[in-house]
Amino acid sequence: MKKAVWTFGLISGAIAAGTMLATLPLADSPRFKTTEVFGFTAIVLSALMIFFGIRSYRDNVGAGKLTFGRGIAVGLLIALISSACYVGTWELIYFKLKPGFAEKYAAHLIERARASWQSQEKIDQAVREAQGFKQMYDKPLNNIAITFSEIFPIGLLVTLISAGILRKKGQAQAAL
Repeated sequence: MKKAVWTFGLISGAIAAGTMLATLPLADSPRFKTTEVFGFTAIVLSALMIFFGIRSYRDNVGAGKLTFGRGIAVGLLIALISSACYVGTWELIYFKLKPGFAEKYAAHLIERARASWQSQEKIDQAVREAQGFKQMYDKPLNNIAITFSEIFPIGLLVTLISAGILRKKGQAQAAL
């Protein structure tokens, strides 16, 4: 199980982290929405490695058999490794490679509120929320938790679907 989990977990993590690094030049762009869409698409694509990892485990280690529980265990471990790669890359980017991201994103949120012709009260609320976001995001543990919550639920969902699709009983058990 170790080989399949580590191999597919690292491949998935490399896809998620690599696309994040590839879009790093776009971080200075005011097009945060486009970057978000591209980023989440890359996360979903990286999560597909969970399916292939569970299938590889079933075919190579399980001799063609896989219980739903074992599929979940394999998938969750792959998702955890991938998530760790993603979070580690983001921490490096946020604190070392692109400091000032929170200020730019907060300014984007405020500008979006102003551009939508909201009342001054709503704009003031957006300013407070943006300032709170920045203060919260500058704390490494909060940053880690938020970043982990971006990727792991997608991995969990793909794990559940994949374990259900790929479960397979042995021929002797299937006949019963």
